[in-house]
Amino acid sequence: MSDSKYFATTKKGEIHEFKEDLRSLDRSKKKEAVKKVIAAMTVGKDVSMLFPDVVNCMQTDDLELKKLVYLYLINYAKTQPDLAIMGVNTFVKDSQDPNPLIRALAVRTMGCIRVDKITEYLCDPLQRCLKDDDPYVRKTAAVCVAKLYDINSELVEDRGFLDILKDLLADSNPMVVANAVAALSEIHEVSGKDVFQITSNSLFKLLRALNECTEWGQVFILDSLAAYQAKDSKDAESIVERVSPRLQHANCAVVLSAVKVIMKQLDLIQDDALVRQLQKKMAPPLVTLLSAEPEIQYVALRNINLIVQKAPQILSHEVKVFFCKYNDPIYVKMEKLEIMIRLASDKNIDQVLLEFKEYATEVDVDFVRRAVRAIGRCAVSIEKAAERCINVLLELIQTKVNYVVQEAIIVIKDIFRRYPNRYESIIATLCENLDTLDEPEAKASMIWIIGEYAERIDNADELLEQFLETFPEETALVQLQLVTAAVKLFLKKPTEKPQQMIQLVLTYATQETDNPDLRDRAYIYWRLLSTDPDAAKEVVLAEKPVIMDNTTSLEPSLLTLLLGQLGNLASVYHKPPEAFVTRSRMAVQRAEDLAPASFEEEGPISAGASEAMPGPVAGPEVQSHQPDLLGDLLDVGEPTPPAPVAPTPTPPQPTARPPAPPTSNGNLQELLGGLDINAGAPPPAPVAPQQAGQADPFGSPAVRQDQAGGSSLRQLLTADRGKGLSIFGTVARVGGQPVYQLRFQNETAQPLDGFMIQFNKNTFGLAPANQAVNVGVIGPRSSGSASVPLVQNPAMVSPAQAPPTLQVAIRNNQLGVAYFNDSLPLPAILVEDGKIEGSVFVGSWKSLPEANEVTQQLPINIGSLESVRARLAAANLFVMAHKQVAQTNEEVLYITGKAATVDTPTQLLLEVRYSKAIPGIKAFTKSTRPDLAPFVFEALPALLT
Repeated sequence: MSDSKYFATTKKGEIHEFKEDLRSLDRSKKKEAVKKVIAAMTVGKDVSMLFPDVVNCMQTDDLELKKLVYLYLINYAKTQPDLAIMGVNTFVKDSQDPNPLIRALAVRTMGCIRVDKITEYLCDPLQRCLKDDDPYVRKTAAVCVAKLYDINSELVEDRGFLDILKDLLADSNPMVVANAVAALSEIHEVSGKDVFQITSNSLFKLLRALNECTEWGQVFILDSLAAYQAKDSKDAESIVERVSPRLQHANCAVVLSAVKVIMKQLDLIQDDALVRQLQKKMAPPLVTLLSAEPEIQYVALRNINLIVQKAPQILSHEVKVFFCKYNDPIYVKMEKLEIMIRLASDKNIDQVLLEFKEYATEVDVDFVRRAVRAIGRCAVSIEKAAERCINVLLELIQTKVNYVVQEAIIVIKDIFRRYPNRYESIIATLCENLDTLDEPEAKASMIWIIGEYAERIDNADELLEQFLETFPEETALVQLQLVTAAVKLFLKKPTEKPQQMIQLVLTYATQETDNPDLRDRAYIYWRLLSTDPDAAKEVVLAEKPVIMDNTTSLEPSLLTLLLGQLGNLASVYHKPPEAFVTRSRMAVQRAEDLAPASFEEEGPISAGASEAMPGPVAGPEVQSHQPDLLGDLLDVGEPTPPAPVAPTPTPPQPTARPPAPPTSNGNLQELLGGLDINAGAPPPAPVAPQQAGQADPFGSPAVRQDQAGGSSLRQLLTADRGKGLSIFGTVARVGGQPVYQLRFQNETAQPLDGFMIQFNKNTFGLAPANQAVNVGVIGPRSSGSASVPLVQNPAMVSPAQAPPTLQVAIRNNQLGVAYFNDSLPLPAILVEDGKIEGSVFVGSWKSLPEANEVTQQLPINIGSLESVRARLAAANLFVMAHKQVAQTNEEVLYITGKAATVDTPTQLLLEVRYSKAIPGIKAFTKSTRPDLAPFVFEALPALLT
């Protein structure tokens, strides 16, 4: 009979019916009631109030009923820890039952009930089951040890469970061995301790069990063997010989785990003939994986991508296998395309190019673009095939398909960089398609080609003029290339027309833009031209380094790490496990012991996650053509205001000029190599009076509150400066972690999405834990809020500022990047454990040198002492003592706190003296970081009044 009847719709009074049936003396009626309770629990109904009645059903000889009751207990024991103790006696009794299935069921259930009170009762039954005569019970108990370790690691170590698990590695039953390996591996990974180390003796036992256990047991054993470091070549050959038959297994996970072990041992094998034989043997199993369903194909392709980066010869003769089929999903096609590029050589390039050319005529635009780009990457990496690749690209350009032409121009720019002065004859063909260019990347690439080969293009100035007509509306990528191309044209053809052109470009780039990259580059070029034209030629027209195609190759250390993770999620993401997995203890606590949720409880986020994430190697190679504006635009120091200007426009005439004395203009000064940005020739045109906030791209936070949101967030960016986007925000401390609380007001007529955030360097090294801002899509005339957890990154620390300032860039897909400044409130970086005892305060004050003491008179009056204590405590500053000095009629407050500086937290010691008869206070502070004193003094008025 079908069990669907148990999932009927809810009836009134059914809980009462369940309770009556559970108390019935009729066994069949009681069993039916338990089934109905489990069905209700399965569909999400709360049946926890039946806990005592269900527990009373545990003592039964019916194995099916016992399984159902145990299932209920696992689900509700965490919410009823006190009542769960009722079942302990039955668990202990069942663990000694003559039936091995019941013994295993009892110990498995006790391990799944994550309640601290039950843990101590689990130890004795578990110890017996680990030495049980039946292998089914032993293998179940082995896994239970790992569960117990997650609840109480000290208990596992004290009771000797780890030693028993190690003894199980020599068990006669292969499944027991496999489960022992799985449990030890899990404990080893969770604890970070060296609890599982394969020796020569245990290695033989694992290899012996490998052929007899189930497929998932084989995976566990192979994964552990992948971490084993062979002693010598002979040892490695022995391991490979025993593992090689697993390559023929039907389970994909077993195949990938076997490949992982063999790849690890290949480096140690000295017999070249054996290495080649093994590499040849690995190819068919990997190819077979591509005959599975698309999801498995994708996982296999991601793993194969790693393998061919390490040893492309394994699949060098199998490139045809990776040709795309018409019905392949796009994610499979993209991965196949990447592997085809890696396997392409001068022997098979004709076949590969024919495929790429065919792909470039498909209907999927993204796939077509990737195919065209693949042709360019093959040209860059295979010198002998470059000319054939060029011919294919020219054929694609003749199709006049807009996106194909533009992608071809992008990759041809890379080919020119890879092979300078070899294929410039095709520039004329490229110039014929100028009118069709509408994408920023394609425009930037074409402008680069015109500027780089301006001396060979007769009408280069006319071609650049076409782009200059729309200069103000172009993206930053195109504007930057236009500035550089105009300078190159001026240096190569210093005639009247290029002079007028460069005057126009530099005028806009220095006066009409708020893009710091564009403005700084224009200033640098201007100073070079006006100071030393010969030096300008050497810098701008210098020979460029030859690029290579390794943008999608992983760093060797990361590649080695990922090859050790073949078959795991890390090999699919191409990221180390710690980049996307956080481990937290899962032991269930009593409800009253649970603290309020905080960001730290949700899992630690590594500092500077954006910087730590592995990714393509960047540099002078073939770069990804999507500009990382957020990253590039923030790699600047303090923004430098525009230079003073002359009253009348003056064309830039290069004149020799001695270098000016150095000034302190931040990173721009360093880039100029000692030139004073305010000295030398004036810019080419007068600057109109700038509106407030235009000189500094970050601007200053407005004082206006966010009244629409009903909060105390300050307005950081106005709609006129944010192109229709208003931003309100503040840095607060939530759950022991600094959090940037933001509110976005979209005053445009289009939806905004794809919000990202990044900080410049700052006093405390604060950075967003994740660049993506989880605010979703903000509709027109709507608003959205987000909380961005912040972390401290040593690489983001800058010299102390008073008051500390955050330079913030926020970008979205529609409006681009917006900049603003925000002040950092002191409570945001004060940790909760800053309170110390009086003796420690006095000892610390005396131990610090007098030079670390900073004093400041503040014109404020202290109110009620109780209210002051409360405000300071809310900010994690603690009044350690209050003293009245009769001689001077003064009152003294001794205050402590601890600032979360990057290296080690800095203890802040404060003494505040005041008198009710005399207005004002005198504040003293001492710490190991006296540079933080202005920050403290700046915050005191708001905290004390």
